Amino acid sequence: MVDVVADLSSFSFEAGLTEDEKELLYLRERAAGLTFCGCAHAVFLCKLMQSLRCVIRGHTANSDSAGEDNDLRVGILGMGHMGKQLLLSLLEKSGIKPSHIKISSRRPESAAEFIQAGVECFFDNGRLAAWADALFLCCLPSHLPKVCADLRSHLSKRCLVYSFASAVPVTRLAQLLGHDFIVRPQYEFVACDAADVWLSCTRLTSALTDPLLIEASCPLTMRGGMSLGLNWVCAVLYSLLNICTSAGLGSHDALSLINSVLKEKRPHTVELNAQSFISASYASSLLTDEPFPWISLTDAQTKETPLLCFLSGSKSMQQCVSAAYKSLLETPAKLDSYSLM
Repeated sequence: MVDVVADLSSFSFEAGLTEDEKELLYLRERAAGLTFCGCAHAVFLCKLMQSLRCVIRGHTANSDSAGEDNDLRVGILGMGHMGKQLLLSLLEKSGIKPSHIKISSRRPESAAEFIQAGVECFFDNGRLAAWADALFLCCLPSHLPKVCADLRSHLSKRCLVYSFASAVPVTRLAQLLGHDFIVRPQYEFVACDAADVWLSCTRLTSALTDPLLIEASCPLTMRGGMSLGLNWVCAVLYSLLNICTSAGLGSHDALSLINSVLKEKRPHTVELNAQSFISASYASSLLTDEPFPWISLTDAQTKETPLLCFLSGSKSMQQCVSAAYKSLLETPAKLDSYSLM
């Protein structure tokens, strides 16, 4: 059916706005950009974590844990706009099985379409925290104190908490949760004439297949009036290191596996080494079969770390991370056993 009013400016959304209201249209662009980038970056992190867990499983295939289910388990707390968009993105783009995604929501009935696809939904924040390997907080900032109280005694040290709650810094989250394995993306806005690029994200799952939007959302080279910066990338890479530490891998094996995940599309780029992550003095005394120390992601996002210094001075590694981002986002999910139709 043809839309007979599609090209009539008098029927457009902007036509009904006053001049003062039109000055606020940039907020619509920012909201669309935040949703797209937030979901794209979360999918990237989940795919990195899942890829690393797969290579760890292959590396330890002869160990006692070889028969265990090592697929990433993802929890989403909150089913408002951001929670639903994130869930759709993960189902479409991450390759994570629906059975490995669970939701805690005050209104489980709001997720009926996802339950039919195989996602479990309930209202029990503590249960979700105890189960998940990665837990996404998609709740309102005003709900965080109660939510964190629910989670605090149930989070395992290895559970990565990823917060979309605005206006609550990572240091405050760490205090509320008694937990230091937390990533909080800190998006900033800059003046830009190309911010309307995000308005094409009318259907997020389709937008996540658009190479131009994937390029615009690349964390180290973001366009469209938004920026993220190196601290988030540092937190992501340190989270991979902590996964290796929790798996008991020695430093040599940990570095080898992390490099293999990052360098799949750029095999000849510079490699991460021990001094990329920790101080030179500590690195010099670290044995090859000795695990790296556990790294506080709170410190990784708020302090100057060896990794931040390394990334700041290594254009080659920045390009490697960007190539990994584009590759993982552009690679179709291998799982096709669910349907929301």
